[in-house]
Amino acid sequence: MASFPLLAIIVAAYTALALVAPGWLDGVLFVLPLLSESMLPFRGGDLLLVVGLLLLCVEVYRATSSSTAAILNHVLSLVVFVIALIELLVMPRMANMTFFLIVLMTLSDVIAGFTVTISTARRDIQRPS
Repeated sequence: MASFPLLAIIVAAYTALALVAPGWLDGVLFVLPLLSESMLPFRGGDLLLVVGLLLLCVEVYRATSSSTAAILNHVLSLVVFVIALIELLVMPRMANMTFFLIVLMTLSDVIAGFTVTISTARRDIQRPS
């Protein structure tokens, strides 16, 4: 489970909802009142973005490990990014800003994962024994 990329959950959930219940992604789930007396509507897609951002933070934290599971996680994260990118490019229901931002989150996960792992490994190699 340590090697499973968490953003795959968001990509799979968005894909399933876009194919089965697209109205849920665009429908207002709840409204958040602000101090300015304005109302901030949260749609299904917005909720997935918020959860995705939280999972991205967890993924960046998990990237600090240089174990075999972490390296497998980076490879699987790259696979999730490629799948999400292909979906964005070829599936008409995915051609929207919400899914584009999810794809950017998967790209950020890949870049952050490899960057953190490489810099951690470099620091470990340069450390005198």
